[in-house]
Amino acid sequence: MAKGGFPGMGGGNIAQMMKQAQKMQQEIARVQEEIGNQEFEASVGGGAVKAIINGKKEFKSIVIDPACVDPDDVEMLQDLVLSAVNEAIKTAEEAMASAMESVTGGLKLGF
Repeated sequence: MAKGGFPGMGGGNIAQMMKQAQKMQQEIARVQEEIGNQEFEASVGGGAVKAIINGKKEFKSIVIDPACVDPDDVEMLQDLVLSAVNEAIKTAEEAMASAMESVTGGLKLGF
């Protein structure tokens, strides 16, 4: 084994890689916190139902336009709520993935 590291690698390269990995880890944590504090909104049914979540995928609110509440068609309202919630989650996930890609340079690290 080469002195100070792995065969074929100088010891300085390992130290440099460790510094870069630590810096990337800190940047990932910062971005996760930043995105986690942002709010993401999705609206469906022409604005009949709106879901708002944060980047941690915690629901902040669901707003339902009273005009779309039809006691004879509860299933439609349920479908609208599900659609709004799923769209808000998708928006938050896409924002997190995009932010992580910019930090990791496109490396797939499982975020």
